[in-house]
Amino acid sequence: MRVIESPSGFARALDTERSFGRRVGLVPTMGALHEGHRSLIERASTETDVVAVTLFVNPLQFSDSSDLAAYPRDLEGDVAKAEAAGASIVFAPSVQDMYPGYPALPSISVNVRGVSEGLEGASRPGHFDGVATVVAKLFNLAGRCSAYFGEKDFQQLAVVRTLVEELCIPVEVVACPTVREPDGLAMSSRNVRLTTSERQAALALHRALDLALGALESGEEDLDVVRGLMREEMSAEPMVLCDYAEVVDARTLCPASEAAGELRLLVAAGVGPVRLIDNEGIVLVTNPPAAQAEPTVRGQRLVPAGT
Repeated sequence: MRVIESPSGFARALDTERSFGRRVGLVPTMGALHEGHRSLIERASTETDVVAVTLFVNPLQFSDSSDLAAYPRDLEGDVAKAEAAGASIVFAPSVQDMYPGYPALPSISVNVRGVSEGLEGASRPGHFDGVATVVAKLFNLAGRCSAYFGEKDFQQLAVVRTLVEELCIPVEVVACPTVREPDGLAMSSRNVRLTTSERQAALALHRALDLALGALESGEEDLDVVRGLMREEMSAEPMVLCDYAEVVDARTLCPASEAAGELRLLVAAGVGPVRLIDNEGIVLVTNPPAAQAEPTVRGQRLVPAGT
């Protein structure tokens, strides 16, 4: 395991790996690694020759300084977890390494219009500018590679895909399914900040998604009804403050107007001091062939529309 702090040293290390014909896998994280991150690293290790994990708590994507200060950090533990999962390089720069002059803001910021503007973008102004800026910088340093992202942060995934496509960055973006606790809670570095009672209350997000999926699978076509079901389920839990419960087109992230095509259900809520997000995907097809009425597509649920 090599732990590299210098951006130039990180770039040289991956250039050297490619010079030997090795395929590079990149797993960008903010540290506080959990089983969800482990699944990304393990997948990268099966599909590429050398895996690099980045550990950097990016201040540009935090609008609340207290949230930034409270974000869990454990470099030694994270390095050990990354190595155990199959990584051989860890990039752990300081804030000054990534943003010389910080807290002065960098002179260049990356804004990805469209997919970044609703949902988390509306609730956390500037968040995705910070995400896009640091990801662009990491991709520039890493060079040609395959980069692995979890679907739990589905809007972030859409932002990264758009960034790569429109700036012609030579990176393959690989989406990986959300990893959940046995009771259904989506794994997140923020979960460690929940008390026992808050942790139990947080399950309302997953229940809301399951309720909405069940309604769509049963033939519910009014998406406002589906949205209402999710909001009601979360709001019924006193410790959960619902921010949004939305059904969107999975490609554009615009609110969906009909129960057809590839949709994404997304929820966000405050639970105690912690903001949590979750999502699920479903594909609704009109008049599918009988043999294809109920297969699974990429971990999503494929059901005929209007059944």
